[in-house]
Amino acid sequence: MKFDPRHDPKHRERLNAQGLWPDRIITDLMDAAVAARPDHIAVTDVNTATGRSTTLSYRELRTISDRIALGLVSMGVQRNDVVSVQLPNWWHFAGLYLACVRIGAVINPLMPIFREREMSFMLGFCEAKLVVVPRRFRGFDHPAMIRNIRKDLPHLKGMLVVDGEDEATSFEAQLINRRWEDEMDARKIFAERRPGPDDVCELIYTSGTTGQPKGVMHTANTLISNIEQAGRQVGLNSDDVVFMASPIAHQTGFLYGMMLPIYYKTKSVLQDIWDAVVAAQRIQDEGATFTMASTPFLADLTHNEGVAKYDTSTLRNFICAGASIPTVLAQAAAEKLRIRVISGWGMSENGLVTTTRIGDAPEKVFQTDGAPITGMEIRVVDSDGRLLPPNTEGHLQARGLTSFVGYLKKPELDTTDADGWFDTGDNARIDPDGYVRITGRSKDIIIRGGENIPVVEVEELLYRHPDVQDASIVGMPDERLGERGCAFLVLKPGRSMTFQDMVSYFSDMKLAKNYWPERMEVLTEMPRTPSGKIQKFKLREVAKELASA
Repeated sequence: MKFDPRHDPKHRERLNAQGLWPDRIITDLMDAAVAARPDHIAVTDVNTATGRSTTLSYRELRTISDRIALGLVSMGVQRNDVVSVQLPNWWHFAGLYLACVRIGAVINPLMPIFREREMSFMLGFCEAKLVVVPRRFRGFDHPAMIRNIRKDLPHLKGMLVVDGEDEATSFEAQLINRRWEDEMDARKIFAERRPGPDDVCELIYTSGTTGQPKGVMHTANTLISNIEQAGRQVGLNSDDVVFMASPIAHQTGFLYGMMLPIYYKTKSVLQDIWDAVVAAQRIQDEGATFTMASTPFLADLTHNEGVAKYDTSTLRNFICAGASIPTVLAQAAAEKLRIRVISGWGMSENGLVTTTRIGDAPEKVFQTDGAPITGMEIRVVDSDGRLLPPNTEGHLQARGLTSFVGYLKKPELDTTDADGWFDTGDNARIDPDGYVRITGRSKDIIIRGGENIPVVEVEELLYRHPDVQDASIVGMPDERLGERGCAFLVLKPGRSMTFQDMVSYFSDMKLAKNYWPERMEVLTEMPRTPSGKIQKFKLREVAKELASA
C-alpha cells in the first residue's frame, strides 16, 4: 500500500520545540517495559469463545510478538503492507500490533461486528495483504465470511484464524508454534524494517456523512503523544491497572486499553464481551484502577444490581467519552461506585482531545466535556470561520499533537485547514475557562453507545428495498445508549412493510447488526423544505416524542 500522509514541517517544528512529540515507536516503549519490569504482567484476558484465560509478562509478550513479526515476514508481509485484524479483546491484538511495527507493516483494526458488506469494502479499500480473524466469536463463523468475499479482494494474499483447525490458516501453527527466531536474523530484519515515528502505523476506519467509511491514518507520534498526555491529565502511573472492555478495534480500546498500559509499563485487563457483573468481578480480582469507555458501560456498572456483589473500590478513574454523559448518570456513578468520573471528548481522527481534570468542580465534571489535554487546542467558529466568543454555539475545530495525518486515498475529505485546524463536524460551545460542551452534530450520524452509525449508508439500503419510496433515519434519545436509530419510511402505493420485514432485509443484506434502526415508523410523506430536502429536525422531534411516550 502506498501511503501519502499529510505532514506540516512547521507543525512538527512547533511540537518538537515544546517537547510534545516523543519521536518513539511502540516497540521502543515495549523494549523499555521489558528492561524495567520484565516479569510484570503486561496483559491478561479471558477468551469467552474457548473459556481459556491467557496472562503474559512483558518478557513473554515481546518474545511472542517478535516471533509473530518474523512469521509475518515469512508469509510475505512487506513494509507498508496492511494487516487487517478483526479480533475481540484478546492478547493477540497487542502481539499483532507490536509485530506489525517491528517490520514496518500497518495494522488495520476492524470491529468484530462487521460482516460481508463492511468487510468487503474495508479490506478492499486498504488493499489488505493479510486478515486475522477468530474461528468463531459470538456464534459467527468469521473464516467462512472471508472465504465468501475473497474472490472480490485481489490484494488479499492470506487469512489467519485464531484457534483455527486448519493448520494452513491457523494463527498458532503459522506464527507461534514455530520458532522463527532460530531460522531468521531478527536483529537484521527489524533494523532494516524499522519505521520512523512519522510513518503511518495505524489505519482505522470511521464512518462519516458520505455513508462510506474513511480510513484515518495515524503515526507513532500522533498516537503515543496522545496516550502520554491523556495519562498525565488523569494522573496515571506504573502502579495503575488498566481495565478495558471497549473494543480494541475501536480507537478507545486501541489507545487506552492496549497502548497506554505499555507506555506506563503496567497491566492491561481485557474483557471481550461486555457484561457489567463480569466486569465488576474482573475489576475486583485484578485490582483495576482505571478504565475508559462510553456512556452505556458506565450506566450498566452503576445500575446493575449484580455489580454490588463485588468490591470495585480499587477503580478510581473512569473516563467516559463517546457521547455526552447525562448529568444524573455521572452523579449517580460517582456516588454509588465511589469513582472519579472524568468527562471526555474525542474522535478517531484525534483520540482523546478534552477531559475534565482531577480536582475540577462538580459543575465542570458533570456539565462539560472537559478542557484540552496538553498540546491540543480547540475553538468554536461560525459558518464563515470567524471565531466566536465564549458560551456561543458554533462549529468545533481542533488541532495539535494528536491530529491524524489524513484519510487514505481521500485527501479531499480532510477538513484540516492551512493552519492545522480540523473541522470536527460537531457543534459545541466553550466556556470562559476553556471547557467545552458538545451540543450537537453537524454530521449526519447517530452515536449509539459510543459507536457512530453511518446513517446515509443505511438509508441507501432502505431506498433499494422494492417497497420503500422514501427513507430517513434519525437518532431517538435513549437513557442507556444515548441514541437509538429510528427509521421513517414512506412506502410505495399499495405496499406494506413491518418492522420485522425491515430487520430481515438488513440481515439478508449482511449489514452489521448494530447499524439496524431499532424503531420504524411509516409516514404518508416526509417533511421537506421548499427545495425538497428532508427536514430531519422535524423527524428528530417526532422521535423524541416517541421515545418519551
